[in-house]
Amino acid sequence: MFASTINAQFPAANCGSTGNFTANSTYQTTLTTLVSSISTTNSSSLSYGFFNASAAISGASQTLYLFGLCRSDLNTETCRACLDVLASDMRRLCPLQKEALLYSGNCIIRYSDASFFGEVVLQPDYVAGTGDDVNVSSADTYDAARRKLLNGLSAEAARGGSLRKYASGNESAGPDMVYALVQCTPDLTEQQCSECLALVAQEIRYCCLRYSGGRYMVPSCLILYGNNRFFDPVSGPLPPPPPPPSQDGDAMPSPPVGKSNSTRTVIIVVITSISALLVISIVILLLNVKRKKKQPRESVEGEVVDEISTAESLQFDFSIIRAATDNFSDSRKLGQGGFGVVYMGQLSNGQKIAVKRLSQNSSQGEVEFKNEFMLLAKLQHRNLVRLLGFCLEGVEQLLIYEFVPNSSLDQFIFDPLKRTNLNWDMRHKIIMGIARGMLYLHEDSRLRIIHRDLKASNVLLDSEMNPKISDFGMARLFELDQTRAKTNRIVGTYGYMAPEYAMHGTFSIKSDVFSFGVLVLEIVSGQRNTLFRMGDDTEVLISYIWKNWKEGSLSNIIDPSITSGSSIEIARCIHIGLLCVQDNMISRPTMASVLLMLNSDSVTLQVPSRPAFYIHSSVESDMPSMQDYNLRVSEVKESRSNANQFSKNEASMTELYPR
Repeated sequence: MFASTINAQFPAANCGSTGNFTANSTYQTTLTTLVSSISTTNSSSLSYGFFNASAAISGASQTLYLFGLCRSDLNTETCRACLDVLASDMRRLCPLQKEALLYSGNCIIRYSDASFFGEVVLQPDYVAGTGDDVNVSSADTYDAARRKLLNGLSAEAARGGSLRKYASGNESAGPDMVYALVQCTPDLTEQQCSECLALVAQEIRYCCLRYSGGRYMVPSCLILYGNNRFFDPVSGPLPPPPPPPSQDGDAMPSPPVGKSNSTRTVIIVVITSISALLVISIVILLLNVKRKKKQPRESVEGEVVDEISTAESLQFDFSIIRAATDNFSDSRKLGQGGFGVVYMGQLSNGQKIAVKRLSQNSSQGEVEFKNEFMLLAKLQHRNLVRLLGFCLEGVEQLLIYEFVPNSSLDQFIFDPLKRTNLNWDMRHKIIMGIARGMLYLHEDSRLRIIHRDLKASNVLLDSEMNPKISDFGMARLFELDQTRAKTNRIVGTYGYMAPEYAMHGTFSIKSDVFSFGVLVLEIVSGQRNTLFRMGDDTEVLISYIWKNWKEGSLSNIIDPSITSGSSIEIARCIHIGLLCVQDNMISRPTMASVLLMLNSDSVTLQVPSRPAFYIHSSVESDMPSMQDYNLRVSEVKESRSNANQFSKNEASMTELYPR
């Protein structure tokens, strides 16, 4: 075996949170029997790198499930030994837990009294990198080669059969070489395997951009890569599938011999004629389908409703949501906007949810509902708020989300008391998470999404202060090769809008980058991107930061409540924020470049030019300090020349579902 180049601490144990069983109970006896069967089984599946078993728990209406997965380049005995060692660690580290999952360098073992076969499970995960920095000739070339390699290997692994979904290989990265292996649990379908590996491949970029090797393992799939070969060839090809059975269960008999040439000719002619008719019928059917697709539907709204009606698995019964929210009690209200009200709810199983109840007299809210559902239903990322389902009942339209307990980012960074709890490490973590979520929307999801309303109030914080981007009611869907679009209806929040969008309606991934830059500057400074008074002067945040950055007065920019943290890292974030708010969208980086700059101190940053909406501080105003004011579009157009009119922005706008 090749020695692994991945540095990691194993075993990594996750003992679950569903409770404990009693020592010497039938639960423990059943589990012990299942675990012992790893050493005694003669199952051929071990030669393909996996083991699974289940058993009913005596005296209880429960079944216990056990699953083991080895790297497919291990032989049978090495796999068995790895699982035996991990099973021993499991008994030691999770002695009485009702479920557990353990990772090692070469295998995974898992048990639970709830079936997990045939499901894509992404948590808990295990992440590790190797080396201090990327020790390759070109980090960009290496990253491009790694992405190309993982894409090819993921497709190959997903096509594997029910015994093995695995692929390994290498790709040239200039003078360097990148090696990788990918693997799914074989109980997944081809589509499930593809989705799992795509999500892991996207996540591994964030953990390990600064390393030449990395490991990302989740219960349903794993990816390993490095610049040295660390895997062996697999033990051999999968066995060929058996011949299709006949109606009586036997194999299909061989064709009869001794028939005359004329009979054989008749058979050939008949079969050929039937085949030709089938081909013609299929062609006609496809043409009709294509013609129907080209015909316009009755309305965009009707089209979306048709799609929603097919997603039965995501539809909640209205009575369940009404009960969960105490009949939409005011005491459960989390917030309110132009779309309606958001309530906190709790389902009968104890799960907390957030329910967005659209206003019944809001036509814009109806459009937002359809837009947000159809987008979020197709997206899955740890830094996007997770959509659990929807409800349509008469005039009621509800979106059901995971409950995110710490409210939105603006409730922290702009609150004089709460922002003292946000140290620099926590703020940097939030910036990184938002960047990852935006990169997923722009490049790594199956769609290309332009959010168009990224702001502090649309970033939610979970119990561990991980950011989750929310509110996709104004988002637009792009084709994968589309770079920009134009609209006559400007939507979003002034102050976060890029100049080309605010003035001309042109939007792209670079307009989202502008919003991200504004958000970064707000997080660092603790100030809203609005008109506020600083001493005797009236300032706009971007202008104020630009002026102080040019003068080298970074202490004037940084939120005074940040009392610790890397000054170099803080200054770098300010620099990156200014690059994102450049006037010319071509000068702004992509989110991929932003994440690379945030991850690696070795990447040289360009010197920014004067940012968009730069306003001199000679503006006279009677406004009190720190009022929440933003530029109107008409005033944005004049801001560079006279910059003397501002107006309060009360609400955002929206438009129809992406075309």
